[in-house]
Amino acid sequence: MVEKAAGGVLGDPARLRAVGRLGLGPRADVAFDRIAVLVERLVDAPVALVTVLTADQQFLPGQIGLPEPLATVREMPLSHSLSRHVVEAGRMMIVEDIRVDPLMRDNRAVHELGAIAFVGVPLTDSDGQVLGTLAVMDREPRTWTASEIALLVDLGEVCSSELRLRIAREIADEARRHAESAHDQLTLLGELTETLSATMDIDEALGRLGEMVAGRLADWCVVALAEPSGILRHVSAAHFDPAHAPETARLAQLAADAPREMKSLVAAVQRAAGPIRRDIADPKSLEARLNTAEIAEIAARLGFGSYLVAPVTAPVGRRTVGVLMLVNGAARGPFGEAEERTATEIGRRAGLAVDNSRLYGRQRHVAEVLQHSMLPQLPDIPGIELHARYLPAQVGAAVGGDWYDAFRQPDGSVMLAVGDVSGHDIEAAATMGQVRNLVRGDAYGRDDEPGPLLSQLDRALHGLSMPAAATAVLARLRKNESDYDLTFSNAGHPPPVLLRPDGEVEVWWEEPEPLLGLVPRDDRSTHRRRLLPGSTLLLYTDGLVEHPNKLIDEGIRRIRVALQDNATLATDELCARILSTATRRDDDIAMLVIRLG
Repeated sequence: MVEKAAGGVLGDPARLRAVGRLGLGPRADVAFDRIAVLVERLVDAPVALVTVLTADQQFLPGQIGLPEPLATVREMPLSHSLSRHVVEAGRMMIVEDIRVDPLMRDNRAVHELGAIAFVGVPLTDSDGQVLGTLAVMDREPRTWTASEIALLVDLGEVCSSELRLRIAREIADEARRHAESAHDQLTLLGELTETLSATMDIDEALGRLGEMVAGRLADWCVVALAEPSGILRHVSAAHFDPAHAPETARLAQLAADAPREMKSLVAAVQRAAGPIRRDIADPKSLEARLNTAEIAEIAARLGFGSYLVAPVTAPVGRRTVGVLMLVNGAARGPFGEAEERTATEIGRRAGLAVDNSRLYGRQRHVAEVLQHSMLPQLPDIPGIELHARYLPAQVGAAVGGDWYDAFRQPDGSVMLAVGDVSGHDIEAAATMGQVRNLVRGDAYGRDDEPGPLLSQLDRALHGLSMPAAATAVLARLRKNESDYDLTFSNAGHPPPVLLRPDGEVEVWWEEPEPLLGLVPRDDRSTHRRRLLPGSTLLLYTDGLVEHPNKLIDEGIRRIRVALQDNATLATDELCARILSTATRRDDDIAMLVIRLG
């Protein structure tokens, strides 16, 4: 029997509209399934869920660990939902033993699903409404650690960002469908949408918007954007005649230097709750409202016969975040209702671009924090300087499979590793964490050389059915009385590069061996080198040296030159110079620099 919610938070109309825009139902969602798998791996909980709640049902777009038939049907009644308490409370809930929790102990999930411990992180839209949860359950009492809670909060923000982006896209689709009634509107709006979505730089996007509107909808225009705090964020102006470019640039500068006047214009549109249209305008009227007469003088030269001010509205929350001011000279005539509708729609799409840019920035930040949290702290080892860098690709999810590691063995030797798991997404980052941990766990405390260790790693990847294809260099560094002995094995990875004390550079090319995770190989080679104090060894991933239109030799030549030209620099500065040789940033870069004393 389906349990009905009588109003309250679950039945709130605004919340249900947001849930409806997600388009999530009783079916699996690939993105949320991946997040559930990632949570299960990182938190080591038997059940991980991404839930979305309607007024009377809980959908499970992401899950791992639920029994059948729930794992297939992807929905459950609210009588079995622990997440409903999170939605109703509007906050995260952490329960060590549900059986003694007065709020949850009678829930059927305790008896029928074996749920004992629970954590639920609220997933919210841009208005703060809780739409569902990122939840984990254990089948025995559990004290959740601070690091586990922090990780769940970060991943919950990733889920919330995805939900917000989907809502924003759906709102944009609604707006687009509404605009299809007029062919000329559709043409302009379609081009604007493409232009706005081509960049996440909001200043560039709004500048392009003004250039497209000027001439097609008005003689000239001004676009202004304010931050939520009220600070003026952006002002740009454009005229259809390129000869007026210096004047529009000056106008934008003067407007930016007069934030009070621009904010009053935004406030006027907010009070009007819609566009403001004046069929007859006089530039002299501007002088009475502005502190600078120069703005009125420029407006008169550009033509100020009529104007239309439309709000730039963020779709989620319907907040007015800026204005689009369209101006016609006397020759073009006043604006009509069709132009007013089009201007309003342009303001809505510009607001969508603003929201997407902010959401993208927050999501990318969370992803970068997650990636860096999965990379190790390098040990302090007397006589050996260790420096590492990780840079995410400038496209995609800002997480990926590149990694580095260094740790000290009980016998005093040092293990060094750099690797690259294929992919540039959360799944690649999760696999990377597993591969790195396998390397550590297998190598620590053993005196095996790197070749046999990589062979064992290959067997583990196949035996554990891990869907990983990876390249790696694994090395062991031992200190002798007067020098160092280094052994290494290379599984399809770019060659290590050594800067010798005399300033010469060696590139350690060896016979290529296959990637890890493809075909198990029991006889991986171990190579040996003798290193002198003062040497600098560079291990790196292919993002540093590869380019689709050039041989890898060209990238390696660049880092050879960087090492030779900057040999005397401090290691931190040397790392920066090496990174600057990368010609593209569409792939991750991981780099480990070892300087021997």
